[in-house]
Amino acid sequence: MMRKPLAAALALGMGLAAAAQANEGMWMPTQLPELARTLKDAGFKGDPRQLADVTAPPLSAVVRVGGGTGAFVSGDGLLLTNHHVAYGVIQYNASKELDTINDGFIARDRSDERAANPDYRVLVTVGFDKVTDEVLREARGKNGRAYYDAVENARKRIVADCEAEGGVRCSVANMYYGSDFYRVRQLELTDIRLVYAPPRAIGNYGDEIDNFMWPRHTGDFTLLRAYVGKDGKPAPYSKDNVPYQPPAHLKMSLDGPKEGDYAMLAGYPGTTYRLRTAAEFANQIDAVLPRRVEVFQQLIDVVEAAGKDDAEARTRYASQLQSLKNNRKRAAGELEGLLRSDAKAQRAADEQAMLAATDAKYRADIDALFASLDAERATGESELLVGLMSSQTQLLRSALLLERLRVESAKPDAERESGYQQRDQALIEGVLRQVQRRYDPAVEKVILTALLTRYQQLPDDQRDAHYDNLFGRTPAQLVKALDELYATTKLGDEAQRLSRFEAARKGAFIDNDPLVSVAAALVMAQLSAERESKERAGEQLRLRPSYMQALFAWRAQQGRAVYPDANRTLRISYGKVEALHPRDAVHYSPVTTVAGIVEKNTGAVPFDAPKPLLDAIAKGDFGSTADPALKTQTVNFLTNLDTTGGNSGSPVLNAKGELIGLNFDSNWESVSASWWFDPRYKRAVHVDMRYLRWLLAKVYPAPALLAEMGLPQE
Repeated sequence: MMRKPLAAALALGMGLAAAAQANEGMWMPTQLPELARTLKDAGFKGDPRQLADVTAPPLSAVVRVGGGTGAFVSGDGLLLTNHHVAYGVIQYNASKELDTINDGFIARDRSDERAANPDYRVLVTVGFDKVTDEVLREARGKNGRAYYDAVENARKRIVADCEAEGGVRCSVANMYYGSDFYRVRQLELTDIRLVYAPPRAIGNYGDEIDNFMWPRHTGDFTLLRAYVGKDGKPAPYSKDNVPYQPPAHLKMSLDGPKEGDYAMLAGYPGTTYRLRTAAEFANQIDAVLPRRVEVFQQLIDVVEAAGKDDAEARTRYASQLQSLKNNRKRAAGELEGLLRSDAKAQRAADEQAMLAATDAKYRADIDALFASLDAERATGESELLVGLMSSQTQLLRSALLLERLRVESAKPDAERESGYQQRDQALIEGVLRQVQRRYDPAVEKVILTALLTRYQQLPDDQRDAHYDNLFGRTPAQLVKALDELYATTKLGDEAQRLSRFEAARKGAFIDNDPLVSVAAALVMAQLSAERESKERAGEQLRLRPSYMQALFAWRAQQGRAVYPDANRTLRISYGKVEALHPRDAVHYSPVTTVAGIVEKNTGAVPFDAPKPLLDAIAKGDFGSTADPALKTQTVNFLTNLDTTGGNSGSPVLNAKGELIGLNFDSNWESVSASWWFDPRYKRAVHVDMRYLRWLLAKVYPAPALLAEMGLPQE
């Protein structure tokens, strides 16, 4: 079916952008010139056209860091992100001699900066171009798996051509669910070093009790530095590397935010689902989120129990446990928020009205899309458990990576599955190398026991026979199988993993190992499941653009602008510093101060504020970082900016484009914003840069870093 060009469809909504909520939307930078009037009305003092180019200042200073976002804050590669985004780096460097988790870390000088884990990456976007016609050229007229393969093959060709010059990491971003595609070129910086991390009781003050809550009093920031080879190109860690010279870096404002001030955020949000169908909303609320809450809580319980009397195991799993807690709380908050906003009923009513107004030429595709989505729902729990068996383990994950790499490496590079091409091998090697500091056999076995026990309880038609054959159908058989596996595998030794990696990358036979043998069977199951999922994915990729065309037209009738769901590409959100009124008779101010740290302090985790911090607060010497109206030191602040997972570490800018905050959380009432935006509740939580400056000046001093950022040392 010939479809109206996406640009024309967008113009319907973009011309009415003034009618949209100023604080709603994760906008592509290329859309911002169309929003010039609303940006100016909101208070922006710059030229919106300067925000359209991701490769020019100020957006070229904003980068992907690990699983979140960060920004360069000096010309020598100094990089600011969240404590929790860099927590894996902090944990990786923790030892009995140097407790970087609890005590924090301040490099004495650049020679003392500590290397991050080998699989940690910083990506600097250097190109963003539309390639829709090239991606879809061979797909038109096909369906199902053939459509999927045509799009995937085109994507691989584009990526290969893009990376041919070397030194860049390329991808193809899918916008509006198969309606538009963009080529993204990024420098992949691999030598990242820890420079400054506050103690846990500052960087994670309040831990899970305060997570997603307001008021907050958390110094959730860390400073890293990116290094490159002497030729200025990305290179693996070497003592001879030099600091990366970024294309731009942000200037930190000496003034702080106050209620009503304009605010803008730039970052790499993970995934949102606001343009999904009503049936997908219902499934998320009725099945997906309750299941996630239950499974994540079980994993938290077993990991905590396994590390209760083992300090070394607690350290090795500290970062993973933190991630599990965050995922569990996010799922619970998302569910509660969607129920509070009555999102299922509202989305269903909106979709029904849209369908009633939809051009008949789109209805056949839309009905076929609904049927495909309905058939897919039965596989949800199985896919969750199988995915967690890989992502939440170290040795099993390594074995699966090795075996799948072997299978894929027997093919020409262009035909290999994404993630296993030659371009991916350095990252795979990094994953294999970091195992040593993040693995304990007893903990991995209890994780797998929890997941496989749940898998054993699935209906017959939702299980793959390979799992039954390997791990049995009863708890006793499962325990016996895991005990034998982990007692005999050699993959706990780094040299054993790396020797097999060398064979696997050539497509050669991998030296036998019990866990590799298990992985070989599980990869067969993986490949079988992928064949079915790619058939569905191809059909949905073909059909969803018709749904999007109907949605574009419907939103235009409503006077609402359309922005694409987030997909880890650079986005801009704008709004203001705003208080929160979550329920009757409850009013939260948008700024917190150090008084709240003292009020919360109990001396016990997670409210065990460090003595140097408490002493500095008592002294009251806040210098140039004190808020002139409050006459004290601020800590965190709220905005109504549109954020989601992946926005952690995003810089928050004022009307002049200066850095005033660092995004790190959302309030509990708005965790569901990845699916449903409710302006009554949506708030984002940020570290006030004045708090960072005060800590570096008065509490855990780092005068050289303040000087490097061009900031006063008082």
